[in-house]
Amino acid sequence: MDISSSPLVDGESAASYGTDLIPVGTAVRVRVPGSTGNVGPGYDSLGLALGRYDELTVERTDEPLVLDVRGEGSGSVPRTEEHLVIRAMRTAWRAIGMHALPGLRVEAVNGIPHSRGMGSSASAIVAGVVAANAMVPQDLRLSENAMLQICSQMEGHPDNVAPSLFGGLVISYSGADGFHSVSVPVHDDVVPVVAVPDYEVPTRIARGLIPESVPHREAAVNSGRAALLVHAMKDEPSELFAGTEDSLHQQYRASAMGPSAALVAHLRGRGLAAIVSGAGPTVLVLAANVSEAERAAEAMDDFYDTPANVLDDRIVNWDVERLTVDGNGVIVDHIEPGTLR
Repeated sequence: MDISSSPLVDGESAASYGTDLIPVGTAVRVRVPGSTGNVGPGYDSLGLALGRYDELTVERTDEPLVLDVRGEGSGSVPRTEEHLVIRAMRTAWRAIGMHALPGLRVEAVNGIPHSRGMGSSASAIVAGVVAANAMVPQDLRLSENAMLQICSQMEGHPDNVAPSLFGGLVISYSGADGFHSVSVPVHDDVVPVVAVPDYEVPTRIARGLIPESVPHREAAVNSGRAALLVHAMKDEPSELFAGTEDSLHQQYRASAMGPSAALVAHLRGRGLAAIVSGAGPTVLVLAANVSEAERAAEAMDDFYDTPANVLDDRIVNWDVERLTVDGNGVIVDHIEPGTLR
């Protein structure tokens, strides 16, 4: 199903509403999955929702903004209107026609690691836009497509925000009429296994290492593998190893994440469908079944004592975890006022 087909949202509305559009006491809770973008050969086009979550609770108050952040990244993010979630909420409200920020009490509990290639910024944007949208009257709410446009504009591309919005495997692309996303069902046997390292690689650095052009032959190989990967994820998990071979981005980013590149080589040398998750440095194996997922976790553990597992003269620690493919995307519920008091 094509989730999006209408023109790009420009972020502003001709209507104008005051903050009384949202009654004091209105409260929502949002649960949004992380994601892996650039899946294998699907650079800037394939995204997969992962079963690791951020939770956001927002209540309309008559007091200035109060923002409580816990969990992943809590020590490095602002507690002001500059927080990405608050910026996303303001962007959604402006698109609806409410331009001032109302009084809010916000609690963010983060389970998605920051700067690790698991879609933390996309999840924050989706959480903010969806929460803001759910708080306004139903007849003024943005459509799914409008939310996709806003989230993609803020993130710069749709391949992480789309799976966080809609769940599962999502093919995304852009055109003159905006961003588009198409959902693909994922085979029940596919099991994501991640190895999250204790170092970060900012996305802007990883993206800056990719050349402006690649040889035609590499592009042709990559397009074939990307098509195969979609088939493997949907119908034939035994083809995941071949389908995850990439020629567009991972080899160029390797210098920024040496241990991660070495772990990918270590795993692929054992026949496992290993890739860099998003812009890295997390490593992801798309296992064809539970048995293969167990083998992937063991191989990740084996890598710890190898000479390649060193960054800046120290041994890298990895958090190895078997996840699920999240099939639901963001979930939002209205809750009783006073929940955060």
